[in-house]
Amino acid sequence: MEIVQIEKLQQLLNSFANKDVYIHLETTNGAYASHFNEKVFNAGAFIRNVKLQYELGKVTADVPHRVGLKMAHGWVYAQGITHYEIDEQNRLLMAGHDYDGKLAVALEISETPFTY
Repeated sequence: MEIVQIEKLQQLLNSFANKDVYIHLETTNGAYASHFNEKVFNAGAFIRNVKLQYELGKVTADVPHRVGLKMAHGWVYAQGITHYEIDEQNRLLMAGHDYDGKLAVALEISETPFTY
């Protein structure tokens, strides 16, 4: 994955706008964090293969970045995005890694359902 370059990521977000797309979004503070410290509160969120259409995709300049998808009746966003890539199936994969390099957030956009 590449470190976020705002202009390039913005172009990719624009290329999926106004199309039916599938979203994968997950956050975690470390599924195994409580194994190392029982006082760590483990929280996360996960959605997969939610079909939607967004009219505007936006990446903020703040680092780590917020990526938002504006729909007719609301927003989906991921805070903490640091890296992105287009994979061999033309899916836009975005990830946020913490200071230790561990995955903290993922937002993925595809024109076909995610099967992995």
